[in-house]
Amino acid sequence: MSTKETATDARTLGYRPCVGIMLINRQGLVWVGQRADSPGEAEGKGDWWQMPQGGLDAGEDPRAAAMRELYEETSVRSATLIGESSEWLNYDLPPELIGVAWGGKYRGQKQKWFAARFTGSDSEIDISAPPGHQPEFIHWKWASVGELVGLIVPFKRAVYESVVAELGPLATPMD
Repeated sequence: MSTKETATDARTLGYRPCVGIMLINRQGLVWVGQRADSPGEAEGKGDWWQMPQGGLDAGEDPRAAAMRELYEETSVRSATLIGESSEWLNYDLPPELIGVAWGGKYRGQKQKWFAARFTGSDSEIDISAPPGHQPEFIHWKWASVGELVGLIVPFKRAVYESVVAELGPLATPMD
């Protein structure tokens, strides 16, 4: 298939509904996980880190989906939502991933982002994934808001810039 045909196909595809979570600890740092390399994943090969995110099920409330995805990817339940992006944010996959990621059904994602305050301890975090789910990450760490855009796969950077601009001010240390 030529690049032109791929671009035409991409325009006929919709965006996968998704939520993302900026999990902020008591020190004002944000949780990021290093992506597990898996064939068919949207990020492709690379040493990428990202905040928890995942698909929104049909009819699912985005706030509930954010907390579900946070749990599925990190095992964190000790978190309180403290902010929400004012708009849905879209990104397009690069041409080489169209027709590969998410079974070829989508051209990218539309994401609603939330900020959550982590109220637990680091020992609660377990990236091995609950039963029935594949682990999303191979490592995790706390990062400053200023590091986030540089850690994400390049085609998602504009979304991360928007998330950092809107929700980043919430990433402050707790008194």
